[in-house]
Amino acid sequence: MCEHDDFNEFALRSDDLTRRRFGAMALSAGLLSALPKLANAAVTTGVNVEVKTPDGTADGYFVHPTKGTFPGVLIWPDIFGLRPAFKDMATRLAESGYSVLVINPFYRTKKAPTAPDHPDFNDPPTRQALFALAGTLSPDTAVTDAKAFIAFLDSQPSVDKKRKIGTTGYCMGGPFVMRTAATMPDRIGAGATFHGGGLATDKPDSPHLLIPQMKAHFLIAIAENDDQKEPQAKEVLRDSFAKARLAAEVEVYAGTMHGWCPPDSRVYNHDQAEKAWSRMLALFSSSLT
Repeated sequence: MCEHDDFNEFALRSDDLTRRRFGAMALSAGLLSALPKLANAAVTTGVNVEVKTPDGTADGYFVHPTKGTFPGVLIWPDIFGLRPAFKDMATRLAESGYSVLVINPFYRTKKAPTAPDHPDFNDPPTRQALFALAGTLSPDTAVTDAKAFIAFLDSQPSVDKKRKIGTTGYCMGGPFVMRTAATMPDRIGAGATFHGGGLATDKPDSPHLLIPQMKAHFLIAIAENDDQKEPQAKEVLRDSFAKARLAAEVEVYAGTMHGWCPPDSRVYNHDQAEKAWSRMLALFSSSLT
């Protein structure tokens, strides 16, 4: 079963995937400027990169403080792919003292940008095009890519290879975080998912079944309307992490809608996105040792 099948079912059930509630992305300067400035932020340098994988060459963006070595972090974006908002988020994380790679998950099909400006998810052709891209990905491609992207991070002079790596994922990127942590348990020390889709399903390849293979500590930040659709998922995740004796913070963020974390989303919730960001930083601080 392909990863995108769970995502499609999850997404199409969600009330937020309408023009009124989710709809178009807004890559405006006003929304991008919503990211707060970090006091005493590290000076960073960022560059577009190409990462060789067994399936081709992935395009991405790598950003890190200009001096020193730091824990690496791999970011898996949502279905709208690599774009300015995610480069800004990667830069913000780098300013906190991390060497960050955010990638185009759809590199096998096309280079970023992989979604049009201001895409309307309620528009059938747009939705079909995005689902077609998602359909090119699977649990197998996630494993292939995770190995290549972590190897890239470990090859960078700015990455402290004595410290664990963190990984984050948004929406469809959530399962990729879990598969990365299971694929490289001795390297991944922390994982964070934000409004992740299909993390705990009744299918034999559900990501939550991989938790016993992991060693990472986790943050699972759940949108309130996603929880309303699948209220049992959080309990399955909590129970699975507890049985594996892994620290995990699994929380429903009140008043949020699917997609609330990226600042270019029309359902962006500033206060709750900042709370989730602060919890991610706390996780990384304690776990990427």
